[in-house]
Amino acid sequence: MDLLETCQDLAAWRQQQQAPLHFVPTMGSLHEGHQQLIRRAAALRQGSGQPPSVLLSVFVNPLQFGPGEDLESYPRNLRSDIDLAAAAGATALFAPNVAEIYPRGEAGLTRVVPPLLLRQGLCGRHRPQHFEGVATVVIRLLTLVRPDLLLLGEKDWQQLVILRRVVADLGLPLRIQGCPTVREADGLACSSRNRRLSPSQRQQAAALPAGLAAAAAQVRGGLSQAPALTSQLARQLEAAGLRVDYVELVAPHSLEPLQQVQGLALLATAVHCGSSRLIDHCFLMSRLPIVAIDGPAGAGKSTVTRAFARQMGLVYLDTGAMYRALTWWVLRQGADPADAAAVEPLLLDLDLQLSAGGAGEQLVSINGFDVTEAIRSPEVTAQVSLVAAHGCVRQALTAQQQAMGLKGGLVAEGRDIGTAVFPDAELKVFLTATAAERARRRAQDLERRGFEVPPLAELEAQIAARDHQDSSREVAPLCQAEDAVELVTDGMAIKAVIQALVDLFRERVPEEAWPAANGV
Repeated sequence: MDLLETCQDLAAWRQQQQAPLHFVPTMGSLHEGHQQLIRRAAALRQGSGQPPSVLLSVFVNPLQFGPGEDLESYPRNLRSDIDLAAAAGATALFAPNVAEIYPRGEAGLTRVVPPLLLRQGLCGRHRPQHFEGVATVVIRLLTLVRPDLLLLGEKDWQQLVILRRVVADLGLPLRIQGCPTVREADGLACSSRNRRLSPSQRQQAAALPAGLAAAAAQVRGGLSQAPALTSQLARQLEAAGLRVDYVELVAPHSLEPLQQVQGLALLATAVHCGSSRLIDHCFLMSRLPIVAIDGPAGAGKSTVTRAFARQMGLVYLDTGAMYRALTWWVLRQGADPADAAAVEPLLLDLDLQLSAGGAGEQLVSINGFDVTEAIRSPEVTAQVSLVAAHGCVRQALTAQQQAMGLKGGLVAEGRDIGTAVFPDAELKVFLTATAAERARRRAQDLERRGFEVPPLAELEAQIAARDHQDSSREVAPLCQAEDAVELVTDGMAIKAVIQALVDLFRERVPEEAWPAANGV
């Protein structure tokens, strides 16, 4: 492992790197949590599959320590850090001094100030300059290192939220990967400050993860009100001899206070044990996470949503297949797809089933007929917008979809998932592409399925007409939810689109709350 001590060393080393560069910034005094970050950094692969170079930095940043805090006594042991980093798989370790990072001193420093709403609560209330110092040093390091991927621990959740926002606002060209909290045998989150705890203080500190676990159990038992959760946890911590800075229930991404657990919530706390200040948290869910993916016809939603759901361990709900199946049934019964009065009786005793096949594919049946392939025919495609536009149809199938989503744990795609079906989804994405790109994909799909392929210009005109029909219908028109993220997929490979969805999901649902079924 290379040891780099100056910015000049780093620049020379950086020029030699051909592989993707993954970066783990630390203040040293490494522990198992840091090693897990390094191992994750070494294991992750970019699109090419090429093994990455992993750079770890060790720099005790004076800007993030306030008056009277433990800057001078913060544990430092570079020799041990070098050994632990090398054992975990780091390619190089960057250990600069303060003059290398701040050559003009603090007075001559350009500072990075995160949004007030993110830095004023939780730890920011008790450490007012802390996150400005964190953001300033991390951006300084990023400009020197220029990594492809930045790995940060979910243990410092407020810091992770702030750095994601700062990187996004500055438009820096890198991905951020959050990694779950690593805990010691007694449940205490790994921290360099744990080493300063005496045996009796360790017993006191163990009340912190135990209290959070008890609160999570209460939520699973039905307790949801913030005052009851926070006051009870604060009493437990104080009874153990810990001095409480705060116990708060907040929204995980805005960090705004919550009055109750609804969807995903963060229960966060900070305490003093002896001379050490310890932070910890747990994520609480009133139901499992839901992802809503909307967009126009032919945008590739089904393909990427199915793969994304499989990777994240979510149930895949193809609502478009439900409308297609009903359209197939309407045509089979000889009813007029445009006549709501003719379609409505067919909704009575409707048996519409979605299930997984042996190879993981989605099977669709309606009233005992397997229509998995039949619903993709040009005849069904041409009529499905007419059937889906009827209020009676939207009402019946929306109710069925919402019943499927009561427990959560699913990803649904369609035209109005984020606006009508699951308006409280943790993540909403509007997945789209130009009409020309969708026509090209539609031609490929028809050819693969053995159907006749019309000219591309004709397919593009059909897609444009359907877009107009879907977006102008009176009932549940196709539109982007206000809080949805638009993802334009022109020129993106399927793997790149799936990775974009994973990144968006992880910004909203941490791995601690929902571990991935297949990768991260």
